[in-house]
Amino acid sequence: MKITFRNKKIAKICLSYELSQRTYGKISAKRLQQGLEDLRTVKTLDEMRTLSGRCHELKRNMAMVLSLDLKNPYRLLFVPADDPLPRKEDGGLDWKAITAVEIIGVEDTHG
Repeated sequence: MKITFRNKKIAKICLSYELSQRTYGKISAKRLQQGLEDLRTVKTLDEMRTLSGRCHELKRNMAMVLSLDLKNPYRLLFVPADDPLPRKEDGGLDWKAITAVEIIGVEDTHG
């Protein structure tokens, strides 16, 4: 899968284990690196359903944002980057057709 980053700050944190460890802690940094590696490896987002990290869509004001669990409370947040956005007939995201994502941040989505 193709991965891009929303901005240079996010890319710098995500691409540096040392910086992500200082920012989010050792366990979150390790899970962040594993999540990014998983995203790089899969061909479509649908394959993420079978891997660790509980890839899922968020709801309400964060609709169309996807999340991978790191160490609670942190989540790796990303959005589909395919153009046009692959959708199913019911309007939901077509995970089987999503081949690119944009990393938008690491956040506590419950805080």
